[in-house]
Amino acid sequence: EFRDLVRALHEAGIEVLVDVVFNHTAEYGASGPTLCFRGIDNVIYYQMEANGKYRNLTGCANTVNCNHPVVRDFIIECLRYWVTELHVDGFRFDLACVLNRDRHGGLLGLSALVERISEDPILQGTKLIAEPWDVGGGYQLGGFDGARWSEWNDRYRDDVRRFWRGDHGVKGDLARRLTGSPDFYQDSGRLPQCSINFITAHDGFTLRDLVSYNKKHNKANGENNQDGHGENLSWNCGAEGETDDPIVLVLRARMQRNYLATLFLSLGVPMLLGGDEIGRTQRGNNNAYCQDNDITWINWDMLEGNADLLRFCKALIAFRKANPVYTRTRFFTGKPAKQGIEPDVLWFNARGQAQDWGAQDTSLACRIDETENGGTTLYIMFNPSATTEEFLLPKGSWRMRINTSKLSPYDVPESDNAPIFEGKTHMLLGQRSLVVLDEIGEKSSEKAGN
Repeated sequence: EFRDLVRALHEAGIEVLVDVVFNHTAEYGASGPTLCFRGIDNVIYYQMEANGKYRNLTGCANTVNCNHPVVRDFIIECLRYWVTELHVDGFRFDLACVLNRDRHGGLLGLSALVERISEDPILQGTKLIAEPWDVGGGYQLGGFDGARWSEWNDRYRDDVRRFWRGDHGVKGDLARRLTGSPDFYQDSGRLPQCSINFITAHDGFTLRDLVSYNKKHNKANGENNQDGHGENLSWNCGAEGETDDPIVLVLRARMQRNYLATLFLSLGVPMLLGGDEIGRTQRGNNNAYCQDNDITWINWDMLEGNADLLRFCKALIAFRKANPVYTRTRFFTGKPAKQGIEPDVLWFNARGQAQDWGAQDTSLACRIDETENGGTTLYIMFNPSATTEEFLLPKGSWRMRINTSKLSPYDVPESDNAPIFEGKTHMLLGQRSLVVLDEIGEKSSEKAGN
């Protein structure tokens, strides 16, 4: 049945990646059930402390001994089966630092297992994504095996959340995340596509909860609200949880648009949590793995009430596909590609001056040159502050493409009805909003005509 599912998805043009958990099993610790590996050979399949206790690098009371030769072979055969028999297109490895742990729990730069996965001839061509940390202190963002691996980028998540929450001093961090996180990938010769960018995931708040709760609300999990992360870099927009306050609701909708727009305007691979496009909530639960009920189910009836948000997501995807800069396979340099043209990317403040990364103001703007985007220059402005900001536009004729302060359908207006800004002029950005303009020039007109 799963093979038939994969075949049907492939016929619809959809690839299938499987989330695999090789770091722990359901046998738990010494008090857990004996289901399989413990009964076959406990000390081969699990990492053990000198005192005979199970080493816990996963938060699940045991840790698979991934770099024992027997276990390495088992993992490789599992992956091969999913590729050869079920025809999946790749894998996301949960708590992948465990794959780089030696048999004594030490963290390796590159383990024999990860190298084998990278070089295995049957797995060639599959997509490999690492969650590059574990619960035992392992953290290897930017450190998995070359361009063969992509990684969940939690620094992207945290820096984008801090910026839109209004934190000071994070403009430079946001700029690096927007440009594919070169601080983690460029020096090692890897590509922007190695960064899997995300705002939310199956762990943690949903997007709607990110803008609705300052604190986790996990009492339904039965652990007295002690489980789950305590700091989510979230902001409830003025009221904790569900509310009928129209001012709060308008702001929450805008903040969701800000997060989504930032995600799809960033180099790297955007990852959208299912349900965020229709405003799914877990009622503030940020560790809902144990809830098989309406806390975690997707209620498709929400499609009707959140049609504007769904439309916005679709428009962002279409915009990203239409602008080739977002599929580039190299990092920006900040320099002209050749003499006589502008640098590939330039950064400004609201006054149109070169960005001062140490300044306390939070305004940020960037210009992406037409040579990097199929002949169309983009100008993107960010205002995370609680006040309206006046931005100076560069000389030229500019067309509004995205404005998160506007309601649907004016947040992503149709090209024929989009506002036009002529000459060197100013534009007011509403509080906590993002605006994208593209330049209407001779090259852009020719491109549109073609």
